[in-house]
Amino acid sequence: MSPSHTDKTYERELKDLRERLLAMGGRVEAQLASAVKAVVERDPELASRVKKSDSDVNRLEVEIDDACRRLLALRQPAASDLRFIATALKIVVDLERMGDLAVNVAERAIDLCQAPSLGPVHDLESLAGMAQMQLKHALDAFVEGDVEKAREVMETDGFLDALYLKIFNDMLTRMMEDSRAIRRATSLMFAAKHLERFGDHCTNVAEMVVYMVRGTDVRHPRSRQLKST
Repeated sequence: MSPSHTDKTYERELKDLRERLLAMGGRVEAQLASAVKAVVERDPELASRVKKSDSDVNRLEVEIDDACRRLLALRQPAASDLRFIATALKIVVDLERMGDLAVNVAERAIDLCQAPSLGPVHDLESLAGMAQMQLKHALDAFVEGDVEKAREVMETDGFLDALYLKIFNDMLTRMMEDSRAIRRATSLMFAAKHLERFGDHCTNVAEMVVYMVRGTDVRHPRSRQLKST
């Protein structure tokens, strides 16, 4: 992704930063998988472990922030290295927020375990699987400096939105049919919303990959069009 440097210490520092980001992404992906499993299998203990694991993600965020600041202050990077570090500073924020969303799903799992099941939640599982795949592809795009893979993440976000809307409408119908299901259906709606937002953060990561590789900001294209008119 970055050109080879004559300063091998500097090169190791950049490699270490990349590996820390990937480790954080792996932790977040595991958090989400466990949180959704807690919903599906009605496992409050697993959900509680997800909540406790959030401190590890927060710790990695602080460590990565510190590493980026040291590189900026001591190495005075330019060109692609500067874009890489700027991207890392942005991505770490999105990863931390994804971790928070996984915790939110875990909290919904705990709430759902306190009442009878509403039945299978296959659509929620599908939505979670899509969100996890988005994160994996966004991180792959980051590691490989692959703009096309990043654009695929951005383009497929609409599928997550559509499935979230289906779940929302299904739960709304369930509440209208049976008032006793309101609390449980609302919890599932919120869990689905957290997963949809998770996908939005994956899109943010993909957008930053495009910036890192091309130096082009592809965020908020509609806003830029309005500004230019």
